[in-house]
Amino acid sequence: MLSETLLVSAPGKVILHGEHAVVHGKVAIAMALNLRTFLRVKTHSTGKVSISLPNIGVQRDWDVAWLQLLDLSFLEQGDITAPSPEQVEKLKEVAGFSEDCPLNECMALLAFLYLYLSICRKQRTLPSLDIVVWSELPTGAGLGSSAAFSVCLAAALLTVCEQIPNPLKDGDPISRWTKEDLELINKWAFQGERVIHGNPSGVDNAVSTWGGALRYQQGQISSLERPPALKILLTNTKVPRSTKALVAGVRNRLIKFPEIVAPLLTSIDAIALECERVLREMAADPTPEQYLVLEELMDMNQHHLNALGVGHASLDQLCQVTMAHGLHSKLTGAGGGGCGITLLKPDVKQPVVEATKQDLTGCGFDSWETSIGAPGVSVHSATSLDAPVQQALDGL
Repeated sequence: MLSETLLVSAPGKVILHGEHAVVHGKVAIAMALNLRTFLRVKTHSTGKVSISLPNIGVQRDWDVAWLQLLDLSFLEQGDITAPSPEQVEKLKEVAGFSEDCPLNECMALLAFLYLYLSICRKQRTLPSLDIVVWSELPTGAGLGSSAAFSVCLAAALLTVCEQIPNPLKDGDPISRWTKEDLELINKWAFQGERVIHGNPSGVDNAVSTWGGALRYQQGQISSLERPPALKILLTNTKVPRSTKALVAGVRNRLIKFPEIVAPLLTSIDAIALECERVLREMAADPTPEQYLVLEELMDMNQHHLNALGVGHASLDQLCQVTMAHGLHSKLTGAGGGGCGITLLKPDVKQPVVEATKQDLTGCGFDSWETSIGAPGVSVHSATSLDAPVQQALDGL
């Protein structure tokens, strides 16, 4: 059993191209977003397992001896299997949730309990742990916050229970697991996502585990050779939307106007494939011309997404504000509000970025200067974390 403190982080995700078209069998390109979720776990001897989620003001603990006495046979033996609805209901009983428990709180705690009990029950006794999870990612914005949470939990619990080794060597600021260990982390994280979302695609947890850029088509996920991290502004319009309703709207438009909408989806597919080609080239030797191509692809895709009916006045405003500064943007995710991304080429001057951010704030939006193509799940030394992250994990 691991004795020292373990610090783990995992990135969020953005869809660069392929939103909505991916539902109809086309290619999507997803990239790891360098806004990260951080987890700190300490082993102790209090006889309790506790989890603190400062972002949503949640702190819960359970008595390990009591959990040990529960009949956990409902958690399937053997290989990693999907949690059934019955298992999830049983977990709710175990967790002792009140009827008025907010949904995001309930789901986060359920995913934690499922992963803790499933991974750690291979130990002779369940470990006493103190876990804190804090995130830079806004929740419910389509940026993979629940997947980053599940990936951090899976990596930390598998390491604590010595099912995978801690890859961090003395003196290293940061390290990553082997491909084989990452595959195990990803499998368990996907189960955590299933507890939270029921039937996820697996893209979010894969991006959070592997990092970089991934291609997704009809359930098949493959990593692209690691492209350079692309600097972006990520903007949250804070306009709420229903992914389900937006997906249904595109499907209805396809049924109503098949000869108009099907070519749009084919064109979005071609944009994703061209983007994939450019990113592969950039992995070897990025040039200014490639960034210009990426900007053109973003502009074309944004117009297509508007034609599919998933745009929004707030996203049009975002595109207009950034274009006034010579920058190119598109929505990312479901659309109808939510988030947009703006490409920052390497030659964009910082005063331009600051002026753009100021104008976006003036619209009532939140924006972050960050990057996509970030590393996947990683383990950190205590000294390598920025002071704000340390303070957040310490509850300051």
